[in-house]
Amino acid sequence: MIIDKFRKRNIKNTGNINKKVDIPIGKWVKCEKCQEILYKETLHENFSICPNCGNYFRLSSRRRIKQIVDEGTFSPFVLNIKTTNPLNIEGYIEKINNLQDKTGLEEAVLCGKAKIHGEEVVICAMDGNFLMGSMGSVVGEKITYSIEQAMALRLPLIIFAVSGGARMQEGMISLMQMAKTSAAIAKFNEAGLLFISVLTDPTYGGVTASFASLGDIILAEPNAMIGFAGPRVIKQTIQQELPEGFQTAEFLLEHGFIDKIVDRRNMRDMLYKLINFNK
Repeated sequence: MIIDKFRKRNIKNTGNINKKVDIPIGKWVKCEKCQEILYKETLHENFSICPNCGNYFRLSSRRRIKQIVDEGTFSPFVLNIKTTNPLNIEGYIEKINNLQDKTGLEEAVLCGKAKIHGEEVVICAMDGNFLMGSMGSVVGEKITYSIEQAMALRLPLIIFAVSGGARMQEGMISLMQMAKTSAAIAKFNEAGLLFISVLTDPTYGGVTASFASLGDIILAEPNAMIGFAGPRVIKQTIQQELPEGFQTAEFLLEHGFIDKIVDRRNMRDMLYKLINFNK
């Protein structure tokens, strides 16, 4: 048989046989855009922007605040309010409890007082890791409380939005948060104080239709998707082809919906400049 004419190669024992390769778990991440495998620490040092293609990774609320505020200055607001289940949806509270354990957050937004290059601000950062940053009663209350605190302390207000919209598990109560946050922003505006809204990927639904669109200055990150309903839903509803780049930050800047697109690496300095300019 022909197989007999092949000689078996002798494999020398180099001392590495049966030894496992030590690759730390959770130290690497894949870029969804360019498919490059990236070392997490290197990615974090680059503000969670892919060094290969420039793709923006989504940030947790804690990492967002860490990038923006002066080290050691963030003091979170403690409200001690709990998410309820007004529609008695099975498993909803269990899901909330699991997310609280996983993320270390009370809800889908982290709010508090901090400093940016020495300037005091009230800052809120929504977190897409917590039910896609959906706005339920607790999120609405935390944001409203932050607006009221900024007004009482006469401090600039900065809100980083990332959300899929109103939280369907809370029904009408979730939709009421749109009116509540918008009314609070109206009072804040009457007080003559500065509100900077920063839209990140993605910002949709009831968040876009309420406080996120009411900033004195509206900033956005590059290529962030921003809108009320998703492009697929809109296309199916109106039965028309949508313009190229529809709902991207660049498209919205061109059509006057936002004021400026800011590179994440420059966001902290930009916020500082705007605060000082509006003193």
